[in-house]
Amino acid sequence: MAENQQPANLFASLRRLFSTDVIIRNVGGNQLKVIDTNKIQSDGNIKTNRRVDRYSRLFSSMPGGMSMSSGQLQLYTRLELFRDYEAMDTDSIISSALDIYADECTAKNEFGDVLSITSPNERVQKVLHNLFYDVLNIEFNLWPWIRNTVKYGDFFLKMDVAEKYGVINVEPISAYEMIREEGMDPENPNEVKFKRDLTALSSTYSVTSNKDGEEFDNYEIAHFRLLTDTNFLPYGRSIIEPTRKVWKQITLMEDAMLIHRIMRAPDKRVFKIDIGNIPPNEVETFMEGMVNKMKKVPYIDQETGEYNLKYNMQNLLEDFYLPVRGSESGTSIESLPGVQYDSIQDIEYLRNRLLGSLKIPKAYLGYEEDTTGKATLASQDFRFARTIERVQKIVASELHKIAIVHLYAQGFTDDELIDFTISLTAPSSVYEREKVELWTSKVTLAGDMIEKKLFSRYWVYENLFNLSEAEFLHEQDRIIEDTKAQFRIEQIKTEGNDPIKTGQSFGTPHDLASLYKGNGGVPKGYGSDMEAPKGGWPGAGRPEEPGTYRTHAHPLGWDPLGNKVSGNVSENRSLKRQSIEAYRSLLKSMPTKKQALSETFDNKTEQESSNLLDEGNILPEE
Repeated sequence: MAENQQPANLFASLRRLFSTDVIIRNVGGNQLKVIDTNKIQSDGNIKTNRRVDRYSRLFSSMPGGMSMSSGQLQLYTRLELFRDYEAMDTDSIISSALDIYADECTAKNEFGDVLSITSPNERVQKVLHNLFYDVLNIEFNLWPWIRNTVKYGDFFLKMDVAEKYGVINVEPISAYEMIREEGMDPENPNEVKFKRDLTALSSTYSVTSNKDGEEFDNYEIAHFRLLTDTNFLPYGRSIIEPTRKVWKQITLMEDAMLIHRIMRAPDKRVFKIDIGNIPPNEVETFMEGMVNKMKKVPYIDQETGEYNLKYNMQNLLEDFYLPVRGSESGTSIESLPGVQYDSIQDIEYLRNRLLGSLKIPKAYLGYEEDTTGKATLASQDFRFARTIERVQKIVASELHKIAIVHLYAQGFTDDELIDFTISLTAPSSVYEREKVELWTSKVTLAGDMIEKKLFSRYWVYENLFNLSEAEFLHEQDRIIEDTKAQFRIEQIKTEGNDPIKTGQSFGTPHDLASLYKGNGGVPKGYGSDMEAPKGGWPGAGRPEEPGTYRTHAHPLGWDPLGNKVSGNVSENRSLKRQSIEAYRSLLKSMPTKKQALSETFDNKTEQESSNLLDEGNILPEE
């Protein structure tokens, strides 16, 4: 389709494609897929959500709001914000935080890919892989794109689109130079345009009167913006915006600490100089001369080689000079200790607030010395992973826009334009482990419920996995297809047979049972009607040579069972007969059961009657 288009027609089609709020395509049946390229679903109506316009209606008595054109004050506010952001980027903590955001958002997956592209259409997947990895070099360029996005809240990327080839190059544009215009055309209120002007954020720029600068259509610019606060529309809000106030406070506290340590912390000296009998009106002159004499040190000028006695090696504010008078007073020098600074706790409090606003765990920045409590660190890591995931979704949405422009320029239409997904790697292993543990618990619980017959399969799928009836039946059909595929693999592995090609199976219990079916239980070919070949079956009949059993030629000898040898051994039958008679006499000598019980009872009675208290044990008197 793209081969028959002229470049002007291609760009006009792209302009129409991105002229509406969203891109809607039918993906089969009654199902639709929507790509919200302008983020109208999250922004709402820009006319009612713009911060300047809303505040002007609230605090102005004029019906028309502010006399200044719409969005003019927004540009001035952005310039003020950007100045603070530039200064904040020089702070070690905030600069490291921005690097960590970019690092976590561009982590590689287990296959070494920064960006994952999936599509049921293999051609679409290959085209997009070529775009992002070969044309845009996403592995290298995505890191600075994301860092600038989280720093300023906005990042602009100009796309160079060519017919038949799609996006062939991209050019990053500074947030200082780009202006986003929405709702400027009354006939098309959803139209979005971008204007590039070097004086966009200056006080001399006017939104309505300034016609200079280069204009771009919506499809030419990929606008990465963090839509976390509608007050900043139509632009995004920086990740470090909540940190701005705390950063200013902690900067003031640190400066005050440095000034105090320089001016007040050093030890000072008190010089007590005895002035003797000098008149009071001459004391001041005497002290000035003494101070100058002690402070001035000869200094050689390197250019002239002359001595310069005006060079002051010490600060006059460091020491104190006091005149003293009296018989017991004399010149002495005392040391005055400096004032100790006790506001370190205040700085630590502000620093903790700063780290909290950045949403980064302290251990990531090296401010948590004791990391033995892994549970706390894991929970912090989990919350930080959610923040990173939100940033990744915003970045992926603009990458979707770039992909749609590229596919459309190459001739893809209809549902092929949106038949793909783009995702970045999950930032945290703990985050992924939580998901795995949740699914493991669900699968175990579902298996126990089905095995113990507590609930039906449909109830388990509906309540544990949130599947509808149609999705449940669809998954059951897929399970059947998986079973068929597994059977095919087993046939190829064990029997060397492909059931799809041959149309039959081998070696299954059904195949073995069918061999004996319908023939009286006798395998086919072994019935009574079988005719023997002429001369008999090979190997059938009596052997041609007689056997060697019970001959000396037999391997086990002429008597293999030893019968003849055992028959020649004489037995002592009389001994055997005497043993039998002794056994019988022993049985006769044994008492019967009744006799054994009576004898036992008599013995027990005799033992009980003979005890120490028996009268027979009493000795007679002498």
